[in-house]
Amino acid sequence: MPRPKVHDEVLRAKLRSRAAELLSAQGVSGLSLRTLAADVGTSTTAVYALFGGKPGLVKSLVDDAFRRLRRTLAAVPPADDPAEQLVALGEAYRADALHDPHLYDAMFDRGRLDAESRELQEAAFTPLVEAVERAVDAKVLRHDAHPSTVALGLWSALHGLVSIQLHAHTPDAVDDPAKGFSAVLRAVVDGWRA
Repeated sequence: MPRPKVHDEVLRAKLRSRAAELLSAQGVSGLSLRTLAADVGTSTTAVYALFGGKPGLVKSLVDDAFRRLRRTLAAVPPADDPAEQLVALGEAYRADALHDPHLYDAMFDRGRLDAESRELQEAAFTPLVEAVERAVDAKVLRHDAHPSTVALGLWSALHGLVSIQLHAHTPDAVDDPAKGFSAVLRAVVDGWRA
């Protein structure tokens, strides 16, 4: 009698690693469970047993991406000027997004985010909110600047700029967004300066 297949943590790690490669190369729509299973030397049953299917697998990758984003932002060293710290955080955010554009798109696909994923998304932005709070406390930003409002404005600018760069929606009359990223972000921050 053959032994039943064991779907262990080693197999889980192999599936996640190869799924991340496939998603990075082809996006969520190009992530085929049959291809994934064949590449790893298992069956699609293993994906269902370990992740509940493709949505669960993608969710695990997205959740890890939010954890990585938080670590990336938290690792940005403090700046003498708290407003410049906000620009540095924006640059780190952009670098993280450009590292894996297809995963970045999946991170902000509302249909893929459950309550746990949304908590991780919110936690990823904690370093940005904390940096805004420090800038307000240091009186670098206007006294009426509510930290969560400033953080939302900055994130909106970041997400918009990154999305424009990733999806090449830049009109011909506009300079390359990669070149103007810091200048645009600095202008947004300067709009809140005291």
